[in-house]
Amino acid sequence: QVQLVESGGGLVQPGGSLRLGCAASRSIFSFDVMGWYRQAPGNERVFLASIANDSTTYYIDSVKGRFTISTDNAKDTRYLQMDSLKPEDTAVYYCYAQTHQPRLRHYWGQGTLVTVSS
Repeated sequence: QVQLVESGGGLVQPGGSLRLGCAASRSIFSFDVMGWYRQAPGNERVFLASIANDSTTYYIDSVKGRFTISTDNAKDTRYLQMDSLKPEDTAVYYCYAQTHQPRLRHYWGQGTLVTVSS
């Protein structure tokens, strides 16, 4: 059973920064893609950003330039650095991992709450 373990999150003021971490019960490089979704109260879960094993990253427009995915090889962990946070970034953030072979599979973290408020 693959498990994704998230870290980080919490309360931050508008304009502040937070970093979310995502580790797994096996090497993060065993997944083809990893990334984050978020779900705001009353809304659906939406895709935010991803990183492939070749380090190709993708971000949706609303977080491009503010959020950055990075990797700590020694800690075998992916991170989502979130800067210039806005109240509308308030949501539960979910790490995900995806494998393509032998078939497409998705794995999810437990979610971590990020609240942006003064």
